[in-house]
Amino acid sequence: MPYCAGRFNCKHALLALLYTVVYWTEAFHTQSRDVTAPQQRLSGNYNGCSLRIVHPNRKYPAMPRLLTSLIVTSLLSVAPAFAQDRPVVVELFTSQGCSSCPPADEMFAALSEREDVIALAFHVDYWDYIGWKDPFGAPAHAERQRAYAMTGGRTSIYTPEMIVNGKTDVVGAKPVELMEAINKHKSDAAQVDLRIARDGDTLEIKAQTLSGAAGPFDVFLLRYHPIAATQIKRGENAGHTFENRNIVADWQALDQWNGQAPLSLTATVTGDMPSVVLVQRSNAGAIVAAARIR
Repeated sequence: MPYCAGRFNCKHALLALLYTVVYWTEAFHTQSRDVTAPQQRLSGNYNGCSLRIVHPNRKYPAMPRLLTSLIVTSLLSVAPAFAQDRPVVVELFTSQGCSSCPPADEMFAALSEREDVIALAFHVDYWDYIGWKDPFGAPAHAERQRAYAMTGGRTSIYTPEMIVNGKTDVVGAKPVELMEAINKHKSDAAQVDLRIARDGDTLEIKAQTLSGAAGPFDVFLLRYHPIAATQIKRGENAGHTFENRNIVADWQALDQWNGQAPLSLTATVTGDMPSVVLVQRSNAGAIVAAARIR
């Protein structure tokens, strides 16, 4: 775990201890989950290639899960001292109808409090048939997840799954693996300088490439609900009330930019939902720049 030696203090020592405890608790969870109910699978076709949708359908031991929840919240909600100005983007693909998703949703809630991470929850619709229709689920979100799978050479998509900076996928609730991915992408070389500003209902977007970076890039605008509570009345999670965080409510492609000349765009934004702009390599590639206005 890469800590900055010159700024190591008691907080970092505590995080290192928590990191170790989570590692072994997570290992225990993995063993517990592997011997339970078989996976559910759906098969589909995307751009001429077959993809499997995998739902682990696992039950989590109550006490270890509570312990992990407390530890993970402490671990993931604290930004390290070496955090940079460029935030890391973490996309969670989840569903309120998925019994395996609550632990990942808890991890994601902790991430949503960090300033050095832009956490975005894409609720998918392909588990609606189980009995509960996720009110935030959208086919476009599932399409984005499938596009990531195709770009990454994967033949299956999962819930829960997190994609870090458009490149690294973390399947399930794995805090150690997620932390390692976030810390790894903090050191990504800057390729695009992105700046956004809001004036009333107008969002101004300016970007330029750095160090000879070349496009094409897709420029996206996203709006999200910071928090929403839902009572689950049917399906695998019936009887529970979920508080989901940073739920993507609107996602639109603004432009495809070749990067050869500076980019200057405006977009209309109304209401008080936070706005996020992503600059991403085309065809579900790496996210090279991100900015947010709350």
